Amino acid sequence: MNIIYSHDAVRVVNRMDAPTKQRIRIAIERLPAGDIKPLQGVQGHYRLRVGEWRILYFFEDAGTIRIKRIAPR
Repeated sequence: MNIIYSHDAVRVVNRMDAPTKQRIRIAIERLPAGDIKPLQGVQGHYRLRVGEWRILYFFEDAGTIRIKRIAPR
């Protein structure tokens, strides 16, 4: 599975401490498993919860996930 990060998501991840980066990386690699819910009002977009962090993403095509935003809850 191919994962593409937005510019904003990369900036947020680069500012995190090492253990948090590791937890988020592992959670993203395990998609579609995890605490996932569809976003209301936006068709085809989902959120993944990792502790106090939320990862907003969507499936670009059958083998590609685009990470749109990573933000604190």
